Amino acid sequence: MDSTQHIYEAQEKIHILIERAYNDLKKFRKERDQSSFNRRLMKVLPELGRYIDKRLRTALTREALPKGKYRVDDFVDQLYIDIYDHWEEIKSDKELRPWLFKKADELLKDSIDEETFDALFFENIDNYSKAEWDAMTEKYSAEGDGDLVMMDELDDISYRKHHYLLKNVFLEDSKKDLMAKLDQDLGRERIEKHAEMVLHHLPLAVQTAFELFSEHLFDPMDIAQIMNRNHKEVEQLLETARKSMESSLYNQYLKEK
Repeated sequence: MDSTQHIYEAQEKIHILIERAYNDLKKFRKERDQSSFNRRLMKVLPELGRYIDKRLRTALTREALPKGKYRVDDFVDQLYIDIYDHWEEIKSDKELRPWLFKKADELLKDSIDEETFDALFFENIDNYSKAEWDAMTEKYSAEGDGDLVMMDELDDISYRKHHYLLKNVFLEDSKKDLMAKLDQDLGRERIEKHAEMVLHHLPLAVQTAFELFSEHLFDPMDIAQIMNRNHKEVEQLLETARKSMESSLYNQYLKEK
């Protein structure tokens, strides 16, 4: 499928960068040069920092974390220590990137109540009217970003911003015309904001799986490793995210008035 091919092509480019980083990190770790190890690792971590930032923002707006207690830097600083101390767990360059996200997830789980989500939203997602969707969108736009917790490196323009592409939602070729209409009527920025709003209300596992797939370009097997779930569970989480977004887009923007 087009979406899967996009993932694989992007992963090839990412793998080249990670392979170079892995070889350098392995050399510095063998030499016990922690200063050089940390400097090289710093070039890998901004992507991970964005992932942590997104998780913290969601937890703050769901009141699953106390405001002002945690920052992205707190988790990143701990990751520097954990990666250096547990380097022997990473057996190859292919394991480095999933291992980093997995370790970040473990740190986050110790702090975030993962069961907090909008159950009413989840149960009624197929039945909201356009007016109700509009009201939720307006409320999310006003309140959904939470407190700023980003570390300085996240603003580096050399790193890709979040992109929720429609092809990650509508996988079937038969829906290309629908995608084109949404692109034309709404534009990418509005679509991405809508997707963020929908994901924000869904269970954290659903949000995490889809974010790892669509933003960080992991395939379901890697996501299963990161989230400590099996492949079938991850596929179900991705399907839940897609169905929720497809239903919401249809009811807010395409359904006959």
